[in-house]
Amino acid sequence: MITDTNPCYICTSPRRNQQLICVVEESDDLWAIERTNGYTGLYHVLGGVLSPLDGTGPEELGINKLFQRIKDSANNAEPVQEIILATNWTTEGQATALYLTQHLEMFEIAVTRIAYGIPVGGDLEYIDEVTLAKALEGRRKA
Repeated sequence: MITDTNPCYICTSPRRNQQLICVVEESDDLWAIERTNGYTGLYHVLGGVLSPLDGTGPEELGINKLFQRIKDSANNAEPVQEIILATNWTTEGQATALYLTQHLEMFEIAVTRIAYGIPVGGDLEYIDEVTLAKALEGRRKA
């Protein structure tokens, strides 16, 4: 995230859960999550998504910095326990999440993905087929 201090005030806040990192594509995504007032962990902003056609590979994103954060946290009192992948549900966002999932396996920490499906207040008759199918796949006990 671009701020006038490094690390930013979110990362240095004692009220934040240091064991939880939410990976987002851009700073705007971070602020969208912050507006919910429901997430109290840290963030990692990639600065984009993997896009071989555009020449954007892992080296151009902050992926290696994420891996280093996890490694460095192993020596802390509260090491990282979970990575939440909050990339967009585009082809590139899903490819980035898949790449991260595969490479995060070596750290032996929980890797989760944000949910997808029907928006709150949405009418089924107006939901596209793919979204509705994904909502059915991701159903859980009521």
